[in-house]
Amino acid sequence: MTTARKPFKAAVIQAQSIPTDSIECALKAASLIRQAASNGAKVQVFPEAFLGGYPKGNSFGSPIGLRKPTGRDAYASYYQQAISLDGDEIEIIKEAVADTGAVVVIGCIERDGGTLYCTALYFSGEQGLVGKHRKLMPTAGERLIWGFGDGSTMQAVDTPYGRVGAVICWENYMPMLRMHMYSQGVSIYCAPTADDRDTWLPTMRHIALEGRCFVLTACQFLRREAYPKDFECSLGDDPQTVLLRGGSAIIDPTGAVLAGPDYEAETILYADIDPVMVPRGKFDFDASGHYSRPDIFQLKVDVGAKKAVSTFGGDE
Repeated sequence: MTTARKPFKAAVIQAQSIPTDSIECALKAASLIRQAASNGAKVQVFPEAFLGGYPKGNSFGSPIGLRKPTGRDAYASYYQQAISLDGDEIEIIKEAVADTGAVVVIGCIERDGGTLYCTALYFSGEQGLVGKHRKLMPTAGERLIWGFGDGSTMQAVDTPYGRVGAVICWENYMPMLRMHMYSQGVSIYCAPTADDRDTWLPTMRHIALEGRCFVLTACQFLRREAYPKDFECSLGDDPQTVLLRGGSAIIDPTGAVLAGPDYEAETILYADIDPVMVPRGKFDFDASGHYSRPDIFQLKVDVGAKKAVSTFGGDE
């Protein structure tokens, strides 16, 4: 496990995606990566579904028991803007992280076969794409448009700045998933999200205290204008309507808020990270170590991939 020894700067990128053009959105992300790096940020976190878009307020024409043709059209359009992990969008991000040496966690809508997944991607300097995490449990209506991840993408990633793990939005309310992350020694706990409510920051502070880790949470600042006029939106059609108001923040292992939350505009928030605060915090509380009582409580985690079809018996 890589443990950072020197303080470094981290950033959370509170920006509006370009949900109608994944290449332009990747270019925007690359520009923001370079901007944050020029200000010294070594670790950067982008919001949930930044590449591909978070379709806030869209029901995809699906009342119970029905799928309207307009909903199928909306899904087909959304599918086209999703990214594949061998696509040009990935190459654009890889170039930016290679140029800057940054560690970047960015949310995307991943296209795999006929299914879309809400995914967090890990990039690290010249190594490029080093890992991914698919959201295990899409929330409420998200289950209509996103598939379910499995345990094979819950592995944290070693970086020059410590072990980094990503847990997406309301997955953070899954205690067993949090425990699995803590057990991997995550020191930089990333929470890309679309939750912009006042209750989100207390959740992040709790996780920082529970895990004795730094928490970096990023949410978009997104206006209705990001979508075309014919985009179905239950929040209305005024281009200036705020669909997601941000609330990004950085919290230290004592629960202290180092940066944010910001609810006003697109922005980049920075904070200095002192890695020694992690072991200092674990002196009196280590959720998966000396405070865990494994003689009473044990968590078993299946990290195997779950494939619908397996083939065998072919020619050598």
